[in-house]
Amino acid sequence: MQGTLSKMKSSLGEVVDYYLPIGDQQLHLNPFIGKQLTLTHTGNIFCCSCGKKTKKSYSQGHCFPCMKKLASCDMCIMKPETCHYAKGTCREPQWGEDNCMVPHYVYLSNTSALKVGITRHTQLPTRWIDQGATQALAVLKVKTRQISGLVEVAIAEMVADKTNWRTMLKGNNTDIDLHQQAQLLLPEVKQKLAEITAEFGEDAIEYLTNDIVDIHYPVDHFPTKIASHNFDKEPVVSGILEGIKGQYLLFDTGVINIRKFSSYEVIVAE
Repeated sequence: MQGTLSKMKSSLGEVVDYYLPIGDQQLHLNPFIGKQLTLTHTGNIFCCSCGKKTKKSYSQGHCFPCMKKLASCDMCIMKPETCHYAKGTCREPQWGEDNCMVPHYVYLSNTSALKVGITRHTQLPTRWIDQGATQALAVLKVKTRQISGLVEVAIAEMVADKTNWRTMLKGNNTDIDLHQQAQLLLPEVKQKLAEITAEFGEDAIEYLTNDIVDIHYPVDHFPTKIASHNFDKEPVVSGILEGIKGQYLLFDTGVINIRKFSSYEVIVAE
């Protein structure tokens, strides 16, 4: 199979099912656990937006012109609390309407440790799987992406808002009582939530009483030492596929972050 990579697709079951997009095709990866798999980068990178060939990938698969003009590549995507849609300066107002001015969740998860995060209402449980979370709990539903960012920043003063990917790949954490953590954390940001409600309306924030979601990954062996494969330095990534977690393929020869190499053209073979 040959084509450009994009982030792995997944479905939640007893064990996460992973599918690797290769151009217009998809390769079901779970059956390859314990088997030889080789990914060879052809040297070509094609922008995931306009399709033009580019020497370097920006913002996970874009050429430089697309990275500069698309709203999905703006800095406010990384820092949603800085959303400037209301100021009328969004790069693509319709994209902002469809993706940012819609309900979002604030969640707690167990990745490399207890973590707070946010995601669009259509991205659960995909977001949790992409981050390698073994447990997750949506605690708040909010009206817009900006509001979710403001809440996340407040909670992140007490817990991490990023995953230590090396720790995440070395194994699964001990279970955390996420309900208990929510009961401890949310009262600490009560004043901030009140300020947000006063500014954005009574319907800005909704408290949730959801169940904890447990996530199990198809991993035979976790690496004891993390060595990373990089298509920019080595065009061939090959070895026994020992597992998949987050957006990482775990080979006996090292790990590779598939999302990092979005738009890279590869040949996949056994």
